[in-house]
Amino acid sequence: MLPLAGIRVIELGQNLAGPFASEILGTLGAHVVKVERPEGDDARGWGPPFHDGAACTFQTMNRGKQSIALDLKNPKALDWLREHIGEYDVLVQNLRPGVMEKMGLSAEVLRAKYPKLIYCSLWAFGAKGPMKLNPGYEPVIQAFAGMFSVNGAAGEKPSRFGAQVLDLGTGVWAALGCLAALYRRAQTGEGATVDASLFETAMGWLTVHFAGFNKTGVQAERHRTGNPRVVVFQAFDTLDGEIVIAAANDRLFAKLAKELGHPEWAQQYPTNADRYAAKPTLIPALAEVIATCPTAEWVQRLEALDIPCSPINDLRGVAAEPQTEAMGIFQEPPGLGLKLVGLPISLDGARPTARSKAPTIGQHNAELGVPSFD
Repeated sequence: MLPLAGIRVIELGQNLAGPFASEILGTLGAHVVKVERPEGDDARGWGPPFHDGAACTFQTMNRGKQSIALDLKNPKALDWLREHIGEYDVLVQNLRPGVMEKMGLSAEVLRAKYPKLIYCSLWAFGAKGPMKLNPGYEPVIQAFAGMFSVNGAAGEKPSRFGAQVLDLGTGVWAALGCLAALYRRAQTGEGATVDASLFETAMGWLTVHFAGFNKTGVQAERHRTGNPRVVVFQAFDTLDGEIVIAAANDRLFAKLAKELGHPEWAQQYPTNADRYAAKPTLIPALAEVIATCPTAEWVQRLEALDIPCSPINDLRGVAAEPQTEAMGIFQEPPGLGLKLVGLPISLDGARPTARSKAPTIGQHNAELGVPSFD
C-alpha cells in the first residue's frame, strides 16, 4: 500500500509548481482532485508538442488526478466548492496572489472553518513582504533571485538555468511541507498553513553561493561547466567532443595526474587550495593533454580508476543510456501512450507509478457530484 493512501487532496493549481506538488502527493497514494476553470489550466496549451489533446507539459504535471471544472466567478459554484473543501485533508493552490482571498478561500477563512485542513500555497515571491502580491514565472524569479548571475560562461551574458528548477523545486518543497504537516496532524489533530515560493527555492539552491558572498562580499564567478571553488571540476575538449571530469579531492586528482602522464602535478598541487591558486595555468595544461584522445577513450580510462566523469549527453543520449533503462525512470501512465519521467524516489525498491493519465477538463464532474450551476 502506498504511504498516502486514504489522503484526499484538492488542487486549485495551474501551470507547473502547484500541479507538481499535488502530483507528488498523488503518486505517493493520495487521491487528488484538480479544480479547473471551464477553459482549463493554461498549461494544457503550453505546446507544442501536444499529446492526447493537451500539451506534454500538462500531461506530465497532472497524471493520476481527477478534474472538475468550476466557474468560480459564479457565486453558486464558489459556495459549492467552499462547502466541499472540508472533505479533503490537503488544499494545494498556486493561483495568482490575492485571488483566493478575493474568493473567500484564504487560509485564515478555510482553516477557521476546517481546523484539520492543511492549506498549502505556492507563491512567486513569498507569503509576506512588499512583493507578496506580485505575479511571477520561472525566468522572472531566476533573474530576480540572482540565478542568472551565476549561470553561463565567464565573459558572456548571464543565462537562465535550462530546466524549470524553481517551479519543480517549489513543488517538491511544498509537498515536503504537506507531508510534515500531515505527520504533525496525526499526532495533534491540528491542521497547518504551508507556504513555499519560487523565490525561496531559488535562495535555497544558491545557499552555497550566498555563504561565500556573505563571507567575502564578492560575486561568484560564472563557469560554463565548472565550479567556483573546486578544481578539477569541469568540462574539457577531447579529440572528438567534450568530457566532464570531477576529480574533486586530493586522491582523485593524484590519480588523474598520473593517468595524464604528469604525476608531478600531485606534488606541485597537493590540495584544492593549491589547485585553485594555480587554476590559470593548471587547467590549460590539463586541457592540452585531454584534447589528444577521444571522449570514449577517456571515459573508459578514467572510469577504470573510479574518477567521476561523463560525456556531455543530449536528451537522446540520456534516453539511450543503459543506466536510464536500469533505473526504470520512464513510465507510461495507463492509456496515455507516452513515456514520462517518474517520481525520482523508490519505496522498498519500487518506483511509485501514476494510476491514470492526466484528465480532460471536468472529466469527473458527474462522478464527484458537481451540479450544473447554469
